Amino acid sequence: MTPIRVLLADDHEVVRTGLRTLFDGHPDIEVVGDTADGAEAVRRTLELRPDVAVMDFSMPGLTGAGAAGRLRAAAPETKVLVVSAYEDHGFVSQALQAGARGYVLKRSAAEELVQALRAVAAGGVYLEPRLAAQLAEGPAAAPPDSAEALSQREHEVLRLLALGYANKEIGARLRISVKTVETYKTRGMEKLNLRSRVELVRYAFERGWLRAADREAPGTGQQMADVPSAFS
Repeated sequence: MTPIRVLLADDHEVVRTGLRTLFDGHPDIEVVGDTADGAEAVRRTLELRPDVAVMDFSMPGLTGAGAAGRLRAAAPETKVLVVSAYEDHGFVSQALQAGARGYVLKRSAAEELVQALRAVAAGGVYLEPRLAAQLAEGPAAAPPDSAEALSQREHEVLRLLALGYANKEIGARLRISVKTVETYKTRGMEKLNLRSRVELVRYAFERGWLRAADREAPGTGQQMADVPSAFS
């Protein structure tokens, strides 16, 4: 089994060392590099092409959210997992909006960090239960029955977007053009009165769209195991 290749980015050496020690204890995880700078994390990711970049939110040069935004465009195959001391709703929302696929706290149990890494690497979205609850308790973006107005195609596109698929991957899976994906996305978001990816993820979480066991790992076309996560 090919191990999950991981890049670590945190401006505190003790944190990087601790994460490396934790991940080195699991044969299915391989740490391929580390850095203390956000901008350097982007450069190293483009060089090493890890499966997952584990990043702090606050770093010199570029924040974890800023790095996630750049990598979402330049290296979409690399998933970003934010590991931060900040648990405020605003930081979580900013990271998800930028393109991070997961967010866990530094005070989390060691096995939860490993679980989060595996879930994100498999193509899922992971939030700690307490953070997921914060998002779910936020202002509702649409009335409970608004999903009934969606066409089947709009629902499929929005669900895949919430699971982290890129427009190109959605188009390939549904056998439609990227332009058509964008049309369904825009139309569906308007019907649900959603303005951002964070709101879409929250909406999808509240309605159980992210709990399905038959999702595939983005970019592979292969069915992935039902990984345990905060959404399970």
